[in-house]
Amino acid sequence: MNTVTKPRHIGRNISRIRELKGMKQDALANAIGVSQQSVSNIEASETIDDEKLQAIAEVLGVSAEGIRNFSEEAVLNIIGNTYHVDNSSAVNYGCTFNPLDKLMQAHEEQIKLYERLVQAEKEKVEYLEKLLKK
Repeated sequence: MNTVTKPRHIGRNISRIRELKGMKQDALANAIGVSQQSVSNIEASETIDDEKLQAIAEVLGVSAEGIRNFSEEAVLNIIGNTYHVDNSSAVNYGCTFNPLDKLMQAHEEQIKLYERLVQAEKEKVEYLEKLLKK
């Protein structure tokens, strides 16, 4: 028995990924420089040229191959394996860092950068003062 597999509907995949990312067609259209109607037409198409697909993939933060091979079953499988329901509460075992720690780390880096900029300005002032004295 010979069965022909139907190719994946690229437009539908783009639509689902966009929706999962919480992005509207208008936002995607603006990001790739086309009209909202063009995005609607793209999402209705079974195929799309590689250049447009790459641009859309970049905006959505996924690879072009990820769009081509997108599967809702795989997404549900990942969610099912990541979240475990225990006593009516969902527990995420996937988070390996504290977001507040990341925020504090970024804040400390900004302080260090500011201190380096202030030091550079002090050095400039000292240099200019030396030039004025000469």
